[in-house]
Parts: sequence; C-alpha cells; structure tokens
Amino acid sequence: MTPPDAEQERTLPSIPDGAAGDRWIYAEPNLTSKRPNFKQATRQMAFLDTATGVLVWQAGAVTLDLGRASVAEILTAVYATVSADVERIYITAGDPWHLNAARHQFLKDAVSEWLNGPLPEGWQIESSRGKDRQAGHLVHPRNPVGRWQRGKDQHTEIRSVGEWFDPAGAHPATVRAAFVELWKALKRHWDDVVLMGSPSQTGRDLWSRTIPAKAGAKWADGYPVMSQEIRGLLHATAGQGRTELITPPRMPERVPGWYEADRTFAYAKHTWTSGVGVPQRMTAAAFASLGEKEQANALFSPSHWQVRVTIPKDWNHVGLLPAPAPGERAWHYPYEGGRTFTTWAGGAEINQALRNPIQPWKVEILDGLVWEKGDPLKDWSNKLKDAWKSLRALAGAHGDEQQRQAARLASRAVRSILLYGIGTFAQRPRITTGSIELGAGGEVPEIPDGGRLTGLTDTHATWERNSGFARDQYAHPEWAAGVWSAARAALLSGPTGTTDPATGKPARAGALHLPAGSILAFRTDAIYSSVRPDWPYSGEPGDYLLKGAMGWEQTTPTTDEEFYVLQGLGRQALEAEEL
Repeated sequence: MTPPDAEQERTLPSIPDGAAGDRWIYAEPNLTSKRPNFKQATRQMAFLDTATGVLVWQAGAVTLDLGRASVAEILTAVYATVSADVERIYITAGDPWHLNAARHQFLKDAVSEWLNGPLPEGWQIESSRGKDRQAGHLVHPRNPVGRWQRGKDQHTEIRSVGEWFDPAGAHPATVRAAFVELWKALKRHWDDVVLMGSPSQTGRDLWSRTIPAKAGAKWADGYPVMSQEIRGLLHATAGQGRTELITPPRMPERVPGWYEADRTFAYAKHTWTSGVGVPQRMTAAAFASLGEKEQANALFSPSHWQVRVTIPKDWNHVGLLPAPAPGERAWHYPYEGGRTFTTWAGGAEINQALRNPIQPWKVEILDGLVWEKGDPLKDWSNKLKDAWKSLRALAGAHGDEQQRQAARLASRAVRSILLYGIGTFAQRPRITTGSIELGAGGEVPEIPDGGRLTGLTDTHATWERNSGFARDQYAHPEWAAGVWSAARAALLSGPTGTTDPATGKPARAGALHLPAGSILAFRTDAIYSSVRPDWPYSGEPGDYLLKGAMGWEQTTPTTDEEFYVLQGLGRQALEAEEL
C-alpha cells in the first residue's frame, strides 16, 4: 500500500557502502568531554512583570513605569533602580516582545522588531565576551533572548522565564523564590552549582561536573566525540518527541470523550544506560551472520538502525516507527496495514515493533551502529531526580502558600534542566544569526556570505547562516537519540511501578494498551484518547498522570488550535472534578 504523499517524503541519508562508510567510524581527534576545572561566573538576576511594572531583585521590590515596555524603556527604568551588576532580567509576564504582533504575519518578525528597537544613549547590541556567553540576540517567537552592553563593562540579558517553567501568573517575588529553591536543591549535589541563563546551559554544565575525574576511572580521560559524519547522520535521522494529531477520516468526527495522560518527568526514566566509545558498524550482512541471541543483544544495546519495515496487513492501531515526512525535519508514523517503508530508528523502538503486545511487525536490518553500554548520564540524572523529588515534597508540605508555589515552579525547572540538557547533546549545526540596520532609503545592506534573509522590519533586517558542526567537546547526539527513542517506545508500551496480578510482572501502560481507534493525539510525553486510561500512578518518573478529563462527547480536533482548546478545557474539567 502506497499512500498518495509517499513520493513527497524526504529520503534519509545512509552510511556509504564498504570502506567509504567504514571511514565514518572514528572519534574526533583531540576532542573529548572532560570535567571542567573552573567554576561558572555568577550573574545577578532581576525579575520583571512588564504588565504590572513590578520588579523584584535581591535588594528589594518596586513598581516601575515602563510605558509601552520597549527595550529602551525597560533598560532605562530598570537600571535607574538596580545596580549595574544585575546582568540578567527575567520577564515573568507581559511578553513585551509581542507588542506589535498584530502588524506581522509571523511572531518572530514582531520579536525581531522589538529586540532591534531604538536603545538608550550609550547602549548597543552586545559583542562577544567570555567563554560562557553568546553575543547578539536569539530571535525565538516565545522565549527570545536579547543581549546588550553599555560601554565595555556593563552587560545585560533580557530573557523569558518561560524557558524554565510556565509561571502561571506567579508574582515576580514568587518566581525569584523559585530560583532560590532551585539553587538550594541543586547545591546539595553540586557544590559549584551556578544557575546559567537557560535550563539547557545549566543542564549541560551540571552534567559536565559529573564526568569521572579520578585517575584510573573508566572514561576519566573523557568521553570521545563521534566523527562529524556520524553526528551529521544522527542529526538527520534521529527525531525528538512524537507529535501527532490523528484526525478524520481516520477518526470519527465525534468521539465519546477526551482524556490526557502525561508521563511524569519521562526522560529521567531513560537515562540509566547510553552508548559510549566509538560504535561498531553493523551492516545487513554482519547482522544476518549473527546467531539469534547475538542479534537480540545487538538490538538491546544502545544502537541506531536503518531498517525496511512492513506493517502487518490487518494492523488497526497507531504507527510504531517514525518515518520521514515532507519538510526539513518532519516525521510521521505510518500505520496502514501492508505498507512498506525505509527509515532509521533506535534499538528501543525496533524492539517495540518486533515485540509489541498486539502483533509483531516485520523489520529488515539494512545497516546500523551499535555502541558499548555505559552510564554517562546516570549520576547526573539521579541527582536531578533527587532534587525534583525534594522540591515536590517541599511543595506538598510547606506551610506558606508562596513557598509551596515556588517549590512547585522549581521542580518544573529541574524537569527543564534534564529535558533541555539532553537536547543540548544533540548538537545541531551551528546557526549564526545577526541583524543589520537598513540604509537611509530603506534599502537592505549586504548580508554576510552564506547568510539568508529571515526577517525585515521598518529599521532592521535579520539574517542567519548555517555554519555546520562546531568542534564541541560536549556533542553527544548518540545520547540524545537514545533517550528520545526510548521515550517514544515507552509512549506505546512500557512497565509501570505496579505488579499485574495476572502475570506477576510489572503492569504495562501506553497507547497500545488502549483500544484501537481511541488515540486522538501524541505530544512528546502525553497521550490523548477518547477513553479513560486506568493506569496506576505513584508519582515516579515515567508514570502516567491523568491531567485532563471530559467524559462526554466531543468534536474531534482537526487543527492544533482546536487541539489546544480541548487540552485547556480537559484540564479545567478534571480540576473541577477533583474539587
């Protein structure tokens, strides 16, 4: 069976045959992940609600007149109040970068216009300084980062606290208290902890401080970084979380209910083992030559496989393996019975396809990479899990409501540190961005060689350039790919912390344990269905928590906008049900 859009799908890269492909299998010379021998610089923070003007920092709190909350108005008002050593301003509410969103087709253009607006006298967009800083702005539609400097010595960033957690209307003082509680919880495990600008930066820095350093310990000389060819292959063939909306005619236009089941702190469940060292290439012929036990061992090892997949003819449930869809980085999940397709997937997903609880799929190994088993993320993840649990306990037991809320927000920040920290290992090609002022007549000046125009405002043009893969000592896409694959597999079927009385084995949960035709959507760690999942919840990482429930007929969503409306209504309905 060939779907009508099959000819539009991307063709994923392959490892070249023979000696040309074997030359990919090496580690970058003189490039390993080693424990740092320095402590990060501490940056003083302030927290600002641009809707109310409330500013909170270590020395106090005031209400500012921000006018329309332009960059110039914020910098002027804040630094008339706080000292110049405050280098990071977190916006807790107000989203000032969306000020002129109605004038633009894309949010990024509105953000770019705001970031590149007029500046107070003496201020300019920041130029590079220090190993742990990035110069210039990050133009993100919802969580941008603006960087400016005044003279040579004063530097500041304006960032969204949404990078760390949804503040859900919390007062800036509560948000600041959340960062204090976060630091205290991490300090118990890392004496040299410093909260950096984003959870991804913080996560990678904390991980680097768990690298073995004792002489003679395995990997004390550092974890090797894979060749640029392998990193490029993983970048192109290893997707992230599963995002899928299942719409009519595949689903009926009306469904009997709406339920959201979300895996708690899911990625922390999948960090106990990862591939280390230089992988072994496993060609189709090499795999076929193995005995049944050796083949199983290879598939259960940290691994990444190119496969030809055939779906059983009478399959009637959701797709199990990602396949390339039209678009630069898009993935979909073929489900049509009898369909054959070629893709790449991690060992966890291949095993799920071969051993799923409904019916095995046919999987033919074409090529693969198999790593030695190691636990480079385990210590880091265990420490983060402990911090997360302690903050959740504090949120449940503290006598002061503001501190309970602060602890809840801090626990979500720990989740972001692990989630986005894992993402930094993927090391995508380095994208350089910049902004240039338009000429006097509005003409666009020449942009740098290799750059492409990405946005245009009344005063500035923005551009970006793909600079390829940097020599990053912390680039480990094999680790990110392994966690993502295991998480996608567990979304379909995985053990819970409760024993099944019928089998004596751990009870299992996931989409394949719900009726065929009941799955409405997947969103990274969450399943949305038309029937209520009955899965035990003990609060451990990987457990499914019911987060939304409407036990009455709903119109099946056909767009993301309709999906998010139902998501919000479902959460409100469950909250009302539990009162």
